Amino acid sequence: MTAELVRGQNHPLPGTRVEIRVTAGTPLVAGATLNDEQGRMRDAGWIAHPAAPQLPGVEVSRQAAAVHHLAVDPGALPQGVHRVNILLALPAVPGAPADFAGLAAPFLAVTGQDGEQIASYTVTGLSAESAVVALELYLRGDIWKVRAVGQGYADGLAAMLADQGLAEARALAGTINEAVAAGMARSVAPAPDRPTRHAAGGRTGTGQPAGAPSRPTAPSASSAPSAGAQPSAAGTGTGAGGGPIDYRHPRRATPTPQPAAGPTPAASVPPQSAAGPQSGGPQSGGPQGHGQGHGQDTSQPVAGDAPGWSMEERLYNQVWGMFEDLARSVAAYRSAVDFADSRMERELEGVLDDPRARIGPAADAARAEARAKHSALVEQARGVLERDMAQLEAESEVVEPALPPALARWDNPVWQAYEPPTERPMALRVGDLSLSERPELRIPMLVRLPLERGLWIDSGRLRGAEAGLADADELRRLAQLTATALAARIVAVHPANEMTVHVIDPAGSAATSLLPLVESGVLRDPPAAGASGVARTLERLTQRVDLVQMAVRSRATDALPPDLDLADQLLVVHDFPHGFDDRAVNQLRYLADEGPSVGVSLLVVADREEARGYGPVLDPLWRSLLRLTPVPDDHLADPWVGHAWTYEPPLAPSNSQVVPQVLRRVVAARHSS
Repeated sequence: MTAELVRGQNHPLPGTRVEIRVTAGTPLVAGATLNDEQGRMRDAGWIAHPAAPQLPGVEVSRQAAAVHHLAVDPGALPQGVHRVNILLALPAVPGAPADFAGLAAPFLAVTGQDGEQIASYTVTGLSAESAVVALELYLRGDIWKVRAVGQGYADGLAAMLADQGLAEARALAGTINEAVAAGMARSVAPAPDRPTRHAAGGRTGTGQPAGAPSRPTAPSASSAPSAGAQPSAAGTGTGAGGGPIDYRHPRRATPTPQPAAGPTPAASVPPQSAAGPQSGGPQSGGPQGHGQGHGQDTSQPVAGDAPGWSMEERLYNQVWGMFEDLARSVAAYRSAVDFADSRMERELEGVLDDPRARIGPAADAARAEARAKHSALVEQARGVLERDMAQLEAESEVVEPALPPALARWDNPVWQAYEPPTERPMALRVGDLSLSERPELRIPMLVRLPLERGLWIDSGRLRGAEAGLADADELRRLAQLTATALAARIVAVHPANEMTVHVIDPAGSAATSLLPLVESGVLRDPPAAGASGVARTLERLTQRVDLVQMAVRSRATDALPPDLDLADQLLVVHDFPHGFDDRAVNQLRYLADEGPSVGVSLLVVADREEARGYGPVLDPLWRSLLRLTPVPDDHLADPWVGHAWTYEPPLAPSNSQVVPQVLRRVVAARHSS
């Protein structure tokens, strides 16, 4: 059970590696200081910060961001370290807030290696402060504990570091702020080509390149109807509407890059390395290449070449690294094009400033020169982008076939040899993501298991480029098929008898799409129909949530009814809100909010426009769900660089029998267990 700490409270830790997840309403700088028994820092080498994100046993982010994932491994800390302070500070850059007054309170969650949340703390009461010691991990006897601190400093990082005994506090604070400011610069000229991305030996750290924006964390449904941020245990999120969505990003090893001695022509770029693509300079935000020093890396891509405790975790991190690389490379290209455009505009304006020089051979030559410079810059940026895309495609061709079922597409041969797993996987593939610069390069969209957020498949009218390609009935049918494909995948990646599926289909409109679940026997009960069926199903699940929550809180799980299904539960709701009265709507909202904590997940097929009659009462429900679409649509936007990502649903190939085949094996495993 998660300990919700208040200031001054402490809670024991397992003594193994833990992750500290930080969520805020604005970009923050995150760091960690090492301290002795008296709470003093030995020197500037005892702090992990954006300019130096790794210490033995500590990893922090390289950039200011609204969501951070920090890691602390007590067993790997240097000798003499008895405390680790988690620091948060507002970036000292133009346009950033000067203090925490009026800002959302930062939220921190400490999780173990199994992903289970151990403790959480919301840093309340901040106002004129611009930096805060949020948490303290400390050694008491032989036990590591975490304490909620919340000590703020109005004079910022320098005062905080000085308070911990660092003599060069002001100079170090300046170094940190300079690194953050350099990384947050957007429209910049292309930097020297080909910096070093990884040290020899592969991905060993968890940072990200200096000069890049904070790593992408969360696609958001920017075109969805409702807006507003929704903090959750996992981080910042929105549901349907235009803020960041919590789409957790793991760590990608990227030591601080150094510029190469000179540009390298795109034609001479070697094959993609195991670590990923290469790109423009550290200021461009593009991905960096795997190599040693400034030399070229000639190794081939390798599946699983990322940090992790298991092959599954390494592949998971590698996929997320590919997502990061694609986002950063495209951001570098777009930034370079923006720079070229603005530079040409300035030069052309300079020609027009002097009325006497607006016409004539000299003016024509100046215009031609400005356009030629623009073309050269754009061509150079395009060459770097094409190189990066080719390298990422090479990595994708190696990684995709190596993915386990939970992360693989339905057309992956791994499903042909499918057998129900004995353990729950760490993540689930819910579709693919791509960008317009290279739409054929698709990156798996992964969400962690167990699902902390429900999924909403939008069966309503499309608003993007795909609008008009399908009528309302066809969209509803595709949404129903997508829901079945996702439900089948969720069942298939869980051990036999550890996932029970319930379906609500009030009008029976989804009967055809539900055939794979019904005919295979995965559904233990027929789909609930009519208002009475809706009421029975919701009553049963809400009662289960109440019972399990009370048992967990009172530490009396052995007192649960013997006939209670303790398997995880997945509720699939079609045609919401048809068949739902006010009570049923409130129960569904309750399941969306409280269900995930006790193993009840939600998958809703709905057209939000059809739910307008309920007014704003459903807004929290939409915000709590991750919006997906039944056809490719560019409705997802990461808050890192603001890319509009095209989402492609995880449908099986046409006329494929892979889904029914997999479900039959699931049922056979149930009967044999």
